[in-house]
This record gives sequence, C-alpha cells and structure tokens, in this order.
Amino acid sequence: MTMESVKWGFERDRCALLVIDMQNYFVLEGAPLEVPEARARTPKIKRLIGKCRELGVPVIYTLHEPDPLYCKLEAAENLWLKDFGALEGTEEARVIDELSPRPGDVIVRKKRFSAFFQTDLELILRNIRGSEKPVDTVIICGAVTNICCESTARDAYFRDFKVVFGSDVCAAFTPESQNATLENMKFFGRVLDLEAILGALENGRG
Repeated sequence: MTMESVKWGFERDRCALLVIDMQNYFVLEGAPLEVPEARARTPKIKRLIGKCRELGVPVIYTLHEPDPLYCKLEAAENLWLKDFGALEGTEEARVIDELSPRPGDVIVRKKRFSAFFQTDLELILRNIRGSEKPVDTVIICGAVTNICCESTARDAYFRDFKVVFGSDVCAAFTPESQNATLENMKFFGRVLDLEAILGALENGRG
C-alpha cells in the first residue's frame, strides 16, 4: 500500500475551513512579501469560502503577525520581518478585501508559521461545532503553500485531525515549491482540487 492509496472519508458536518494568511502583505501587487500566485487563486478561494458559509462549515482565518520582540530567529533571518517590525493591527496584516471575514467567522492570530503554535486554534476546532459532531477534518487553503499552509497541515495531522489540502487553493512563490508540498502532503492527508472539495461538501461527505 502506498500513501496515495489511503482514502479515508470525511463528513461535511465535521469539517472546518482554514484560510491561511490571505493578507495584504502577501497578496497585493508590490506587497513586501508578495505571492503573485495568491492573487491568481483568490477567486477560487472566494468560491470555497462562500460554499462553506452556505453549508454551515466554520470558516477560520489566520493572520501571520510576527514580532521581532518574540520571534528573534525570524527577525535575524528574514529581512522583511526586520524591515516591518511588529505587524499586529497594521493595514499590511489585514485580510484582503476580496476575502474579508464576516460576522460568525473566526480569526486566529499567530506569530509563527504553524497556526497551531501557541494559539487557541486546537481549542477552537474542538469546540466550534459543539459536542455532537466536533470537527475532525480541516480543509486548508491560502498562502504560502510550503511554509504556513504546510506547517499548519502537519501540525493538524499530529493532533489527529484529518487534513484536506487544496491543490489549487493554496499558493506558493514557485511551481517547484508548490509541487513539492503537494507530494509531501500525501503523507499527511488528502490532496484535492477545488472542484473535488466543493463536490464533497455538496454531497455531505468525501
């Protein structure tokens, strides 16, 4: 058996959508850490968010807001962090207008690549649907595929969540990075494109 043949199922009523770091400083043209592919994938991500809201699947946004005061290694290694300093609450850190959170959506602020590291994300996932059908599956979209999306997916798997990794709703800096992560994710979850995810959500299971 290979990892590609593992096809566990998932139920819509036990899913949550994680929208990873679709923020101005990643997505906007000319932004400090611009990921052009994130703009290209925004319409698909918007469709996915819309479908989840329509079907009652919780939508959880993450905001990457590192701070040199607490993230000294990142500040030493990444010029963009040294240049911008603390990002929490700035315009650059805000979710892009096209994907703005709505009432009922959840926002998780993080200072490291994984959305689980020193945040309340696991607590939120365990409780957001109540005790009848708690979340056991996370659908991951956003940026950057091989950094924050992959880090979050791995940590979700380590916490016994099923991972659905969106092949065409996650964006990387290069095709090589994108493809490498999609291959890696076969060991941690199911890699599905948008149409497959939407179909599963419509059907109630995938």
